[in-house]
Amino acid sequence: MSIIAEPLNSALIAIYQSESTPTGSPVTRQKSLSYVRADASEEALYDVAQALFSLSLHPLLEVLQRKNFRLTEE
Repeated sequence: MSIIAEPLNSALIAIYQSESTPTGSPVTRQKSLSYVRADASEEALYDVAQALFSLSLHPLLEVLQRKNFRLTEE
């Protein structure tokens, strides 16, 4: 049995520091951009996250990409 993975879409997830606790530990939050094109390059997505957070007061800590596929039998 052969399985075909058809790319659907993806999400860009930016993890950022929103504040600090009284002890100085970072408090992190995440912002997701859904329905990103599945064929968008990783470099382009990273650059978009960097550009968006350059407009923010919160430092960007991590950039993630979640990809969705449809799996079907051949």
